[in-house]
Amino acid sequence: MPWQGGKPLGPGEGAWQTLAPSAVPLDPTWPTPNAMSKDDIARLKADFTATAKRAARLGLDLIELHAAHGYLLHEFLSPLANQRTDEYGGSLENRMRLPLEIATAVRAVWPSGKPLGARITGSDWLDGGLTPADAIAFTKALKEVGFDYVDVSSGGIAAEARNPPGPGYNVPIAEEVKRATGIATRTVGLIVAPKQAEAIIAEGKADMVALARAVLDNPHWGWHAAQSLGAEVKLPPQYLRAAPKLWPGAAMRA
Repeated sequence: MPWQGGKPLGPGEGAWQTLAPSAVPLDPTWPTPNAMSKDDIARLKADFTATAKRAARLGLDLIELHAAHGYLLHEFLSPLANQRTDEYGGSLENRMRLPLEIATAVRAVWPSGKPLGARITGSDWLDGGLTPADAIAFTKALKEVGFDYVDVSSGGIAAEARNPPGPGYNVPIAEEVKRATGIATRTVGLIVAPKQAEAIIAEGKADMVALARAVLDNPHWGWHAAQSLGAEVKLPPQYLRAAPKLWPGAAMRA
């Protein structure tokens, strides 16, 4: 777990044998995964399809494939992790093959009236890795399959990869993807302040923003954003006494 060092489990700690497109570890201190066989790939596609069917049966409103942050679909897409020599490796077309096969299978079983999206990688932030141009090509292919939106993130394919430190560092990539593809686009990454998030949408750089650590830091981020931007949200009755209309302290919040 991250708060216990974020290191891999050892063989005596219940570690699983991991799978990847190629036998390439995250870095030399991590266990080496097994390169996936064709049977492994077939099982993976079946598992994604079965999961999408379960999500539909449960009545979930939206599902999103994760093809970023070093997860398996990202590994197939990235030339840094995918060193295969079969039809699933080599060219960008080949590296996109499995993610698109899975995307097509999921689209076929997910209700057409419900949104389907994917979190994608805008950049690996390493020489020889994925670039915004690759993200645009992948997004165009997802749109052809019938996806409704993409969420542009970045990094995570190797331990030495470092995201830029500036606020909203994925926003320029998301804007490129949005303009090149016309698909609804979400962005994420050091989006902290309500007015920062609002400007991204108002200026047409993305259609949505996603927050993660900002909400860990402040679970009431949405309520405070509404107050900052002059809007109102419906609060549970237990919280009404702390709403701006009933509590002067709301206006004094830093």
